[in-house]
This record gives sequence, C-alpha cells and structure tokens, in this order.
Amino acid sequence: MVYHNLKALIKGIRSCKTVADERALIQQESAAIRASFREEDSFQRHNNIAKLLYIHMLGSPAHFGQIECLKLVASPRFSDKRLGYLGIMLLLDENQEVLTLVTNSLKNDMNHSNMYAVGLALCTFANIASEEMSRDLANEIEKLLGSSNTYIRKKAALCALRVVKKVPDIADHFTAKAKNLLTDRNHGVLLTAITLVTEMCQIDSAILDEFRTAVPLLVRNLKSLVTTGYSPEHDVSGITDPFLQVKILRLLRMLGKGDEQASETMNDILAQVATNTDSSKNVGNSILYETVLTVLEIEADTGLRVMAINILGKFLSNKDNNIRYVALNTLNKVVSMDTNAVQRHRNIILDCLRDGDISIRRRALELSYALVNEQNVRILIRELLAFLEVADDEFKLGLTTQISLAAERFAPNKRWHIDTVLRVLKLAGNFVREEILSAFIRLVAHTPELQAYTASKLYLALKADISQESLTLAATWILGEYGDILVQGGIQDDEKIIPVTDKDLVDLILSILDSPYANYLIRQFVLAALTKIAARPTTSVPEQDRVAEVLAKYTTSPELELQQRAVEFASLFTLGDTRMAVLEQMPPPELKATVMGVVSERKPVGSTKGQDADLLGDDTIQTPVNGGSSQAVVNTQSNQDLLAEIFGSSSSTPTPAAPVPQRKAAVDDIMGLFGASGISSPAPQTPFPSAVPPTTPSVFTPAQATSPPTAPAAPQQRLTSYPAYDKNDLRITLTPQTSAAKPGIVMILARFQVNGGEAATGLSFQAAVPKSQTLQMLPMSNPTINPGAIETQQMRVAAPPGSNVRLRLRIAYSIGGQSYQEQVDFSGFPPGLTGSS
Repeated sequence: MVYHNLKALIKGIRSCKTVADERALIQQESAAIRASFREEDSFQRHNNIAKLLYIHMLGSPAHFGQIECLKLVASPRFSDKRLGYLGIMLLLDENQEVLTLVTNSLKNDMNHSNMYAVGLALCTFANIASEEMSRDLANEIEKLLGSSNTYIRKKAALCALRVVKKVPDIADHFTAKAKNLLTDRNHGVLLTAITLVTEMCQIDSAILDEFRTAVPLLVRNLKSLVTTGYSPEHDVSGITDPFLQVKILRLLRMLGKGDEQASETMNDILAQVATNTDSSKNVGNSILYETVLTVLEIEADTGLRVMAINILGKFLSNKDNNIRYVALNTLNKVVSMDTNAVQRHRNIILDCLRDGDISIRRRALELSYALVNEQNVRILIRELLAFLEVADDEFKLGLTTQISLAAERFAPNKRWHIDTVLRVLKLAGNFVREEILSAFIRLVAHTPELQAYTASKLYLALKADISQESLTLAATWILGEYGDILVQGGIQDDEKIIPVTDKDLVDLILSILDSPYANYLIRQFVLAALTKIAARPTTSVPEQDRVAEVLAKYTTSPELELQQRAVEFASLFTLGDTRMAVLEQMPPPELKATVMGVVSERKPVGSTKGQDADLLGDDTIQTPVNGGSSQAVVNTQSNQDLLAEIFGSSSSTPTPAAPVPQRKAAVDDIMGLFGASGISSPAPQTPFPSAVPPTTPSVFTPAQATSPPTAPAAPQQRLTSYPAYDKNDLRITLTPQTSAAKPGIVMILARFQVNGGEAATGLSFQAAVPKSQTLQMLPMSNPTINPGAIETQQMRVAAPPGSNVRLRLRIAYSIGGQSYQEQVDFSGFPPGLTGSS
C-alpha cells in the first residue's frame, strides 16, 4: 500500500502490531519513494521528502533522498525551500561530497529578497558548513553581518561563529563588523555577537588585545541590564536577560585577565552586579557565580576579591547541593589568592564534612587540607580526626596522610604531634601509608624524653585492639626498641604508674602472632621485636627461652623471609656478649621531611596545586673518589640525573633521616651538584635534610655535597642585594639577612622586577640547595611582574655554621608572548653568612 502523504504514513506505521510489520512497511514505502524519484514526479517530491525524513527519524536509511532535497531547495516556493533545507541539515554533514552542490544554492538564497529564505540558508550553513564551504561563503556572511535586518544579523553572527571555528586564520575578517554588533540594541543580536567575539578572542591573542578597547561598551551594556526595571520580553524570574549578562561577564573575564586598565574599568560594574543581584533564586545565583569567577580572574582590587570569596561563602549555606559544590570547587582554586578571606568561612566548610552528598564531602575535605596553618592546626586537625571516625573507607587513606603531614609541618610541640599520629593509628591503622609510619617511628626515635610516654600509649592501644595493621607495626617496633623502658619505669597512664614485667611484654607481642590479623609483614616485625626484647638485660632467662622456642619454630617456616630471619636471630642467641652489641637500640635514623606529593584527594597539605604537582626523589648520587676521565663522565651523568630528579616528576617518596657524618667528600661532589663550578677545597660537613617548600608539592633534595670551609665572619648587619638573574628584561636579586642568635639560619628575600615595558607573566621561581642544607619557601607575592612593580618571595636556608649558602635556581616566565626557562647556579653571597663553625 502506498501512502500519499506524511499523515497517512504515520498512521500506517503506528497501526503495525510488530516490529517486523513496521520494518516491512518502511521498506515498502522506501521502495515506492525511490520509484517516484526515478519518475521525476515533481508534484509528489514534497510529500516524498517529508515521508523520507520521518523514516530517517525512525532510524532507517534515507540517504537516497539527498539530491531530491537539493531540487526542493531550488524551487521558488518557500515551503519547498524550508523542507529541502531541513532535509539537507538532517541527511548531509560536512564530510559528504554532495555538499559542494549546496554551496551555490546557499549563496543564491543568502541574497534572496525574502528575509526568511535568507534565514533558512544561514541556518543550514551554520549546521553543516565544511572548511571549504566556509572559505567560499565567508564574504557573504561578512556582508550579511551589516544587514539592516536584526533577524538576519543574528543568524549571520552564528554563521560567522561557524566560519571562525572551521577556518581560524580568517577570523580577523569579522573584527570590524563584530565591533559594530556590540553596539546593537537588540538582545538577540548582542547575545550572538558576544558569543562570536568570545570565540575570536580565544583563537587569536591579537584580536583579544583589539577588543580590549570595547570594555567600556560592554560595561555600559551590562549596566543597562542591571539597572533596567521589569522587562517582560527578557525577564527570567525577575532578572533581565540573565543569559546575556552571563555572556558579557564571561567576555569581560577574558578581556580583563592580565590587563590592569581593563580590569579597573570593569571593577565598579562587577561590584554593582554582585550587590544588586537577587540571590534567592537560581537565576541570580548563576549570575553571581559568573561575577565571582570574573573578579577572581581579572586584576581586581583586594576588596572586590574578598567580596567574591564572601559570595562563595554564602553559597555554602545554600540548600542546593549543586551550588554548594561549585562554591567549594571554586574556593579550592582561589584559596592561594587570599587564604585569610577563605579562612573566615572555615566553620561552614567544616560543616560540609558532615554533608550527606559524598562529592561535597570530598571537596570540603580537600579545601580543609589547604586551610591548615600554624594558627589553626589544633582546631582543624581535631575536626579532621572527628571526620576520620565516620569517614568512608575511600577517604581514609588520604585523610590519614594529610593529617600526619599537617601535624609534621605545623605541630605546636612534639607531644601533640605524637598524640595526633597515635590517634590516627587507632582510628584508621589499616589506611596509613608506609611513609607516614616510618616518619612516626623516626619522630619517636629522635624524642627520647617522650619514648616512655609513646611506648606506654602503644602498649595500651595494642592490648585494646590488634586489628589495625599500622598500629600493630608501630607498637611492635617501639616496644621492641624501648620495651625495657616500660619494664623499668612502668606504664604512664593518667598520671598513674602501672608496673609491667618482661613476661607481660612478651605475652602481648606473642598474642599478635596468634591473631587472625597477623600478616607476613607483621610476623617479621614480631620476630625482630622478640629478639630485641630477649637481648635486653631486663629480660629474665625464662622469657629468653620462650623467645628462643618461637624462633626455633619459625626456622622451618614455609615463608622464606621469615625462615631466614628466624635462623639468623636464633644464631645470635649463641653469640653471648656479641648478641647484646648487635641487638642494642638502633641509633636514631636520619631526619628529613616526609614528602607525600599527591594523595587520593589530589591535594598536598597547605598547597593549592594538587592537580599538577611534581614529586621529587631523594636519591644520593655516588661519585667515585678517583680522578681521571671516568670521573668527568660520572659527574656529567650525575648532574643530568640530578636535574631530572630536581625538576622532573617521580613517584618515589623520600623518608626522613638523622644527620650522619660523612667519612670523605671531594670538590667533585659540589661540581656534580652545581654544574662544574670548581670552587674551594673540600671539607667534611654534616648533611641536613632538604625541606618541603610550603607553597609547592615539590621538594628539592639534590645529591650529597659538601660545602667548602670559610673563614669565620660576623653576621652581615647591613642588608645588601646580590644580583642572581638579569636577562630578557627580568631582574632577580637576593637579599640575605642573618641573626647572631640563630647561627646557620639565613633569611633570603628574592625581589623580581621588569626593566622593559612589558609584564612578565606566569613566573615560576624554584630553588634547590645542597643536601647539607635545608630550604623552605613561602608563596610568591604575585606571579605577574608588571613594569615598575617589585614582587617578592621569602626563603629560609638552614646550613651548617661556617658553610657557604649555594642555590640552584630554575626560572620560567613569559614576556611579550615569548616563553623563557632558565637555570642558574648562584653562589654570590659573602662568606660567613652562616656564622662560624
């Protein structure tokens, strides 16, 4: 049965009872349509194309109607043109060869006397134009941008947007006409014009600079929208044309970024929008959010930035989860700009940790990490520990890491630090990284006055719960090393002394072996701890025999590592006094900063650059002591490896360690570190750890090097600046300051200024010191250095008294669109800054 019109076809398809019937009917009708096309039946062409488009919408093939759509477009009747262009948009795309035949029809209809026919051609072009068609019809589009008809201007602007995306190199052809469109009073034309300008500015920075002169015009347009009363034509929930307001704000954000003059022009209107927009409805919140983003992106004054952050803080009280989420997300990005302003909203951010939405909890947690500092560490860590008690398992690994790192960086005292980590081990001992556990053990080893306290706490915690792996490992290690302190002095519990015998100690540790939680690693720790306890003078002979029996049992263990350790430990029992010397307390390991880089929430403690953080290793480059050609080769390789380690990305996580004196060092060590700068004669020094710069997740820990001896000199009283870098119009000076009360501590103020007429943007200033020194860096005052302005960054170097302060600097910046990256070795400070050795 042949259906003569679309209505009959739809009725026939809907009356089909099965999919097979429907498919058969469509195939039958498609065949009839093809036969009609072959007969060149111009009277039925309109109906056939209408039916074919419906068949296409149902998912059946309809490509054979492409040429017939072109024939309809050529018809003088508007209804035929409308259906033909609809068919072209549905059946063709920019990769079809037939598209070349459409170009001439589009060109003709763009010059049609009927504006609606012109509109059809422009709509079709905006949907299917290829790169070749865009080049062919670009002049026609440019001409129509100047049309007196607002309907045509609006559609022509959208076509120009398609041309700009397909052929970016001719975007400048539309610059003049786009500027004229920005003065249009019609909201639709203005909306499309701003969309076009935004795309052009993203493509070409030269066009962006040219449109900065249009900022006053955009400000005037935005002001008229804000101050206009009720306008029924453009009103949305009581706000005049919020879509246009958002588009203008986004364009202002692009034009004001990095330009103080443009930013100053738009400051007042942004403040007006922020204060006059109704925040009780979602429409107003969308405008406020765009305003906040604009303020934070341009060179706005401090008061405006604080107001923007306060708006985000107000968003946190909103009942809508989406609004709270975007507020937290934005605060995470801007916390580095004004930490104090974000700190004012700390309480409500912490309230978000108890939100029912897991994504909001995650963003609030990430923001909480960035807010931790020396002043609020007690409050925030207490809140984070409370959250750790109820947190989902997916949060716990990141939480334990960040709490431990914050405690390490900002702990008011060691007692509080130890208590915090102990609490973490009790609450989430199965979610603690190995690096955190190692750092805790090093902390206890270096705090002899708190070893009895820590051992007491761990003894009681282990008796109460042996299900937490890290707690069990820490307790086993500490009790193995310092268990004799408990036997001699008893357990300190709430100012009471509870006596402990060697039998109690051995019983507790042996109970671990019998628990279902004992794994391969725990059993290794237990064997080592038992052997240590048995070697102490406070341990009785019966307990020593018990330990010997346990070791003998594990000498036949199927686990090779346990068997080997058991055999070795059992052999030690036959060595008499030698056993006591071998198993005495370990010396405190080397202290250094715990560097974790990026954890599960992708943000290091106290940093806002989690998304692109570098993790740097802490390996020592070994340099042969013999001279010769091989020495030079090794030094070159060592230097290259060092650069890769300092400025590259590594997944290794260095752990703290205590100063260990070196037997011998050579000047080649320094040459290997500072790039063949043969300076002075070698002298043994005591290495100190490299520290984490607080503003970046990177840690600079170059290879082991020694500093040349210098004659003692009085600390410099008068502050003098020393040039460290002067290239490409960028000048960097370093000003050291010392105090007689703190020998070995040098405060360095880095000053950055531009000598030319163009600003230096995106400045990244990184530094490394020899391993014998420790470096800490505060945030840079501003990564954009404007002409005439001076930006600063504070550094603190701790060096062995008598040594020279040496820095390796890495500087990256852009001036005038040209990017630079330089590496400089600086040793220009006078001798004696660090005091006498």
